[in-house]
Parts: sequence; structure tokens; C-alpha cells
Amino acid sequence: MFRVIKTEGKARRGEFTCPHGTAQTPVFMNVGTQGAIKGGLSAFDLKDVGCQIELSNTYHLHLRPGDDVVRRMGGLHQFMRWDGPMLTDSGGFQVFSLAGLRKITEEGVTFSSHIDGKRIFMGPEESMRIQSNLGSDVAMAFDECVENPAPYDYAKSSCARTLRWLERCKAEHDRLNALPGCVNPGQVLFGINQGATYEDLRVWHMKETAKIDCGGYAIGGLAVGEPTEVMYAIIEAVEPHMPADKPRYLMGVGTPSNIIEAVARGVDFFDCVMPARNARHGKLFTWEGSLNLKNERFKLDERPIDSHCGCPVCRNFSRAYLRHLFVAGEMLAMRLAVMHNLYFYNDLVRRIRDALDAGQFAAFRDAYSEKLGGRAD
Repeated sequence: MFRVIKTEGKARRGEFTCPHGTAQTPVFMNVGTQGAIKGGLSAFDLKDVGCQIELSNTYHLHLRPGDDVVRRMGGLHQFMRWDGPMLTDSGGFQVFSLAGLRKITEEGVTFSSHIDGKRIFMGPEESMRIQSNLGSDVAMAFDECVENPAPYDYAKSSCARTLRWLERCKAEHDRLNALPGCVNPGQVLFGINQGATYEDLRVWHMKETAKIDCGGYAIGGLAVGEPTEVMYAIIEAVEPHMPADKPRYLMGVGTPSNIIEAVARGVDFFDCVMPARNARHGKLFTWEGSLNLKNERFKLDERPIDSHCGCPVCRNFSRAYLRHLFVAGEMLAMRLAVMHNLYFYNDLVRRIRDALDAGQFAAFRDAYSEKLGGRAD
């Protein structure tokens, strides 16, 4: 399912194979929360921007249209017409973000729907059943994502509960995959490391999580407000205890620089809403840094967003035209901007892979890690 092709320091060049195809790693997963990319992109557009793995959200799809509906439509691949690898998150992050609307017990979480206030229960078994109905290639374990900073004692009891939940997820996942009529019997389960910003908890939890045989392992609960240096320190503490023959996924991260730096620390999988969310507000990424297209200085700028980019937007439209679309409130502005940013992120990890193939990742990191965090002209 996963093989490491070569390494450079801790950075890994790999290949992940699942029922719906093979993805080259490091890989950035494009977030289609409700089966669509916010900004007006379809599954066919994802092909055009170089997406390898699509990610959808268990919580949102459970609420609408309902995972039973998706199952009756042949699973999420068929429903949204995406034929490549797919990952679904567990719903845990969304559930735990409803701080005032949920109650946590050993069995799971009771919460109020953000749509109509209806009371809903979700635990490890429910999360596995929903993701089985969706038919993704990778199902994420149901975990608790605590806020940072969190009290030490609470973080300790929480990650112990997340470990017990993983054992229940594993048992239910194996049971569901063996049932006749399972949408995707080749679906694999990824475990999630938690422990807030406490290195001792993170290391203990990762060691224990690795004892449970999963298809891959993720680091969760980061990029939620802690300093970047703390995030990097947690990755460095956890990485030595992550199985070397399984993919490593840093959840919800991050900026272009974050991705380069996390690859250097041994991470293979990434996802983040940032490129699409920023694009919808006119903030675009380029190989010279980021820019805000709504600025007056782009009113007569005939250049593409990025002269080094080969995306459909940069091949056809000027900065001046895109700025006009934003100022005029045209929906096309968001669609084109999201298309560019997602292409940029997929191109970023492609260039990282090329650098690893050539044994030049250290030079790539030196050239771009800091530069991509700055502003473009």
C-alpha cells in the first residue's frame, strides 16, 4: 500500500496505492468538504489542477445529504464523480469545535447540529459506519482534538481516551470491511496522534498508537494557534516513533513554508483549507511570495498571477482582469482564484518530489522555504 522510494535526511519520497489509484508522495490533499471545492470547482476541475487525493468531511456529509443517501448513490466517488484516491476525516474536529454544543463521554460525543440544532450522537463506531457508507479509500479514526493550550491533566486523559477510541474504530472498521455489500472493502484506517503541545504525551501516545495496526498514522491537533516553532518541535518529537513503512499525515497544515519544513521532518501527507479560503478573499500564492489581488496597484497589471505558473488561469488571464472580477463581485473571481491556488499547492509538492528524486531537496528548501512566506511584487 505504501513504499518509500528514497530519502534525503528525514524527507521521504514515496508512493501510496489504494483501490482508486496511486498517489505520489509527498502529497497535498485538496479539501472538498461537502463533496465540492468551495469556490465552484468540480471533481473534473481537480484533475486540471493536479490533485491526486481528494478529502471530504464526515460530519458535514452525515448531516446533508446523509451518508445513507451517498451510499445509495454508489458512494462518494460515484456521487461527486471523482475517480481518484479519497480520504474522509472522522468528523472529530468539527464535533469538538462545537464547544458549547456538545458533551463528551467515554462512549462518544452528543452534539447539536449547526444546521438545525438537532441532537446527534457520534462515537468511534458511528464515525466508522458513516465513512464506510461514503466509501473513501482512507478513513480517519475518531479522536478528540483539544484546544491549545490545554491543561496537562486534561490533555493526558483525552489522548488516553483517543487511544481507546482507536481500538474501537479498528474493530468496527474491520467488521464493516468484511460485510457483503461494503462500498469500498479496500478502505484503510489511519490512527491519529494527540497530546496537545506536551512532548511527553505526544511520544507516549504515538508509541501506543503504533501498536495498533493501521494503514497510516496522522499527527492531529496542531496548527490550531500554537507557535510554528512548537508545531515543528512536536513533529520532531513524534516522527521517530511513527512506523517508517506507513504514510505520515500532518492534519490541517498549512502554509507553503509549513509544508516544506514538515517534509524535511518526515511528513508525507498534507491537507489545508488555506489555499481555497485565501483565494476566495483575493490572496494568491506565487513562486515569489503571496499577493492580494484586490489592491489598487493591480488595476492595470497585464501580467498573469505568476509568470512561473502553468495553471489554466495564469495561461489565460491577467491580474487586472481578476482584480476587476473581485471588485465587481463576480463569482468567477473566486473560481479562478481557487483554481490557481490549488494548482500552486499541487505544483509545490510536485516540485518537492522532483527535488527529492534529484537529491536536491536541501537546495529547494533553502531557496523557497522562507521566500514563499513573503510578499510578491
